[in-house]
Amino acid sequence: MTEAKDFIAFAQKLKGDEKQEAQTFLNHFFQVFGYEDVAAAGGVFEARIKSSNSSKKSTNYADCLFAPQGHSGVLIEMKGRKEKNLDKHFEQVKNYWLDMKPQEVIGPGAQKPRYAILCNFDEFIIYDELSLVDRVKMKDFAQRKSAFNFMYPDEKAPVFNCNVKEISKGVANKIGEVFKYEVVEKKESPEKVQRFLMQCILAMFSEDFGLLPDNLFTNLIRNCCIQKGDSYDELGGLFNQMANPKMADGGKYKGVPYFNGGLYSKVEPLSLDKYCCELLQEASQVDWNHVNPSIFGAMFEGTMDSKERHGFGAHFTNEIDILKIVNPCIIRPWNEKIEKADTAPKLEKLLKELSNYKVLDPACGCGNFLFVSYLALVDIELKILDKLQDLSLQSNTNKNIMERHRFSVLSTQQFFGIDILPMAVELTKVTMMLAKEIGAKKWNDHWEADPLFRIESLPLDNMDKNILCQDALLNPWPEFSVVIGNPPYQGKNNTKVEMDGAYIADVREHFPDVPGRADYCVYWFRKAHELMKDGQRAGLVGTNTIRQNYSREGGLDYIVANGGVIIDAVSTQVWSGEAAVYVSIVNWVKGKYSGEKTLCFQEGNTVKSPFVYEHPSNITSALKSACDVKGAFALKANMAKGFCHQGQTHGHKGFLIKDLNAAKKLLNDEQNKQVLFPFLIGDRLVGTYKSQPDRYVIDFRKFDVFGAQKYKELYKIIEKSVYADKKEKADEEKIKNENTLKKNPKAKVNHDHEMALKTWWQMFRSRDVLLNILEVKSRYIACSRVTTRPIFEFISTEIHPNDALQVFPLEDDYSFGILSSKVHWEWFNARCSTLKGDPRYTSDTVFDSFPWPQKPTEKQIAEIAKYAVELRYKRREEMEQNILSLRDVYRTMETTPDNPVSKIQAKLDNAVREAYGMSADDDVLEFILKLNKKCHDREESGKEITPPGLPKFVKDPQKYITEDCVKMEE
Repeated sequence: MTEAKDFIAFAQKLKGDEKQEAQTFLNHFFQVFGYEDVAAAGGVFEARIKSSNSSKKSTNYADCLFAPQGHSGVLIEMKGRKEKNLDKHFEQVKNYWLDMKPQEVIGPGAQKPRYAILCNFDEFIIYDELSLVDRVKMKDFAQRKSAFNFMYPDEKAPVFNCNVKEISKGVANKIGEVFKYEVVEKKESPEKVQRFLMQCILAMFSEDFGLLPDNLFTNLIRNCCIQKGDSYDELGGLFNQMANPKMADGGKYKGVPYFNGGLYSKVEPLSLDKYCCELLQEASQVDWNHVNPSIFGAMFEGTMDSKERHGFGAHFTNEIDILKIVNPCIIRPWNEKIEKADTAPKLEKLLKELSNYKVLDPACGCGNFLFVSYLALVDIELKILDKLQDLSLQSNTNKNIMERHRFSVLSTQQFFGIDILPMAVELTKVTMMLAKEIGAKKWNDHWEADPLFRIESLPLDNMDKNILCQDALLNPWPEFSVVIGNPPYQGKNNTKVEMDGAYIADVREHFPDVPGRADYCVYWFRKAHELMKDGQRAGLVGTNTIRQNYSREGGLDYIVANGGVIIDAVSTQVWSGEAAVYVSIVNWVKGKYSGEKTLCFQEGNTVKSPFVYEHPSNITSALKSACDVKGAFALKANMAKGFCHQGQTHGHKGFLIKDLNAAKKLLNDEQNKQVLFPFLIGDRLVGTYKSQPDRYVIDFRKFDVFGAQKYKELYKIIEKSVYADKKEKADEEKIKNENTLKKNPKAKVNHDHEMALKTWWQMFRSRDVLLNILEVKSRYIACSRVTTRPIFEFISTEIHPNDALQVFPLEDDYSFGILSSKVHWEWFNARCSTLKGDPRYTSDTVFDSFPWPQKPTEKQIAEIAKYAVELRYKRREEMEQNILSLRDVYRTMETTPDNPVSKIQAKLDNAVREAYGMSADDDVLEFILKLNKKCHDREESGKEITPPGLPKFVKDPQKYITEDCVKMEE
């Protein structure tokens, strides 16, 4: 291991030549953290980064890539010592990161590195997920070595000095606290406080960006803290001067320029007390060069109550996810155009096109998508001008051409946003004002050696006609070149509960072809594609249900069927923000597309779970690249009663008795055994030893309200707890419906609670059909409905299934074997719907379309039944010997495939494939999809198919019915 001081001495002796000394420098850098060199650590020099451009398959080379499995990893880009402005090369690093295909560069399972470093031999700039976190001078390396803790083999938490994310979050919390204090404690108008704080924020940004006299805001708020002034006068005077086209000749506001922009057109200052003044003072002391305007997202969330946030589906997007849309929709196509433009006239034509390019976010929230897009297009413009300058120098026409392009053609007036919440609209306006300031600084830094190109960020643009406060679904959209954003989401059930019924009716009237059960965000996908012109792109975030069932039909199916080509998508990933949800990200083109497509999905249930990347020839509307099974037909034979059901939904906790001792006392009365049953949920089935229920349920499904009173103790329990609640909810529903119908007499209203009250003594969904079938059976097959992999088990019919279970009223071992096979599992994976990020087994998506073997022999049936019994026996043996749950067993099977249970599972899988007639080369999904179509065609022609369960030709079904099952233990 090289000591840090020795590395510093070594680096200082180098000339700082990137081409000749970068690799030597990096080898010594790695030695500081205990590696022999870069190669020994598992890193690579000159890592190939293939461009995703459709026009040209260019390849770039990152100086160093270090991303071993299980390690956060780092991308390092070196520059020569003469390069003092390292920051301007961040775009290069960002593009490398966005275009990177880690599996191709490093190997299977590799991930994009979390960290990136820019270095010029004298300074390191460190980024965490493309967000600036630190700057470390070489002379300070020994003292600041902890900033590189992510480099160690055992990877420690790094200690950063200017973590932009943390600084932004801290500032947002302080400002949010002022907002809440003024509104809640001092009863000020929320709109007035919001505007005042937005004015403060822009002033603090401007102070550190050099647009206001040095420390002016900081000194003014300090005076307020020590009671040498009042914020009403001190800050009110500043904001009025910022709105004055005439600069003050003297006094404390001398040198304050004209800002305009609409924000300061109305000044209503607040007289803050010492507590709030000190919070603002703390915020002002932060270096606002290190504050990301995404703080407005944090502030937005912090100042809306949770009910309002959820009611509008307001969920915000981190910048790393924003780039998953901005890159394929904006950055990549513009880079393609720049690569193609090989003459000055072509480049000048691009500048003209850029000046007319319009970006729309129809659900803009706090404006983060527009902010990132604006700065990306500033970089695009600079890239065009750099190439134009190079070409003009070659042709000795530099002065004439470049003088025509002294000023940026890009304006914030080319960016449009829509949001229904007034606070979001105001936040977005301020975010875009800051974007203009930051963009001007980026421009001026780029041309630092040439004053010809210097531009001013003031006065700010007025965004009132660009950022609109209106409903994006019910109002026209501004003209656009590209659509991006993160629309609000609500599942069908939440939409009914949390949104006004009249509004829902209006939306459905505007979009009659979108299924009523589609997620709320689907309407944005639909409207965007309807309004897009040929060749335009769109990129939107949605819940991962957009790729399934009704949501897919209303959105992505429509897009693909009407000229849309999905070019870049994340099938599913854990949300990076506050909301507990899993999302899909979809980018598409309307019209032809010949470039490479990218599809990825996240494996796991945490933000840090790994991604898998694919580059298919086609991405389906189900956001899959494999065999597309979304077109499979529901089979009449499978849909018949008796094969697949959801368990009972009690609907109110009053039906449950979770005190097992109390339940047993009640069961001492033999009569109660007719209506009081063990109640099994999914987590108890797969997650506990022996799968024992931990509750009982009162089930009066067979009785009217008079008959239920025969069971006096049990009736009293539900009368006391259930009736009052159901009556209250029914009354609330009636009032809500009356209000809705007043607004829109044609609105569809809900009567769920009214209907529930009519049979209040019965469970919400007692599943009479299922329970009647089970009454004549001794056991049934069940699996947890929400599951990564369905694990099947036989359950005694003395135990009632909760709605967290999917129930198959089949007693035979052959059926158990089919359901437990890998064939069925693969169909489940391809077809299942999801609850948040977890796959969910449902009859209409999985079971109804799954064809069973059509011509199995009795020998094949016996073979499957035999291995099904052996599988359960071996599972049970391992569980009893080692005190394991079913989930424990299957997790072990996944992590350690060479085990006794997996060996029997493999035998069962082979037996099932033989019964289907699959060869070793047959793809399971393709085979089952073809069989599904054959079975559907046969049914449509009036012929029967072999349904689920034992085939009719089996003469002695009892020989395939054993007795083992989960029973209630004493």
